[in-house]
Amino acid sequence: MPTLNGVLETALYVEDMPRARAFFEKVMGLAAFTADHRFTAYDVGRSSVLLLFLQGETLETVVLPRDMGTIPPHDGQGRVHMALAIDADQLAPWEKRLVAHGVEIEGRTHWPRGGESLYFRDPDGHLLELATPGVWPNY
Repeated sequence: MPTLNGVLETALYVEDMPRARAFFEKVMGLAAFTADHRFTAYDVGRSSVLLLFLQGETLETVVLPRDMGTIPPHDGQGRVHMALAIDADQLAPWEKRLVAHGVEIEGRTHWPRGGESLYFRDPDGHLLELATPGVWPNY
């Protein structure tokens, strides 16, 4: 069986790219390493990338320059969930930061393995989670 090394990209589809960028850059402190009118790519640590796509803007095949290839169409809608890994000692500073930016904490979970999760939403209503080690057997 071939092996997998992890999830490289996670995508969220957003209705308003400037609003989404403002949230992920100002509130979450992410820096885009590439972007255009229809997408933004953020480094979220440990070789993981968060992609934001403007809803409805990736319905056609993208032909890349210099014979690099193509990217097939994709799109999504509705509220989805994703979790971002943090160290345990970063949970309180993150909660303080979110509250300072007016982000409502919707839930908190204390997992049997010792991990904790903090839940909140981005401007598009996606459920975001900050998770400390001990949430899953592999984290």
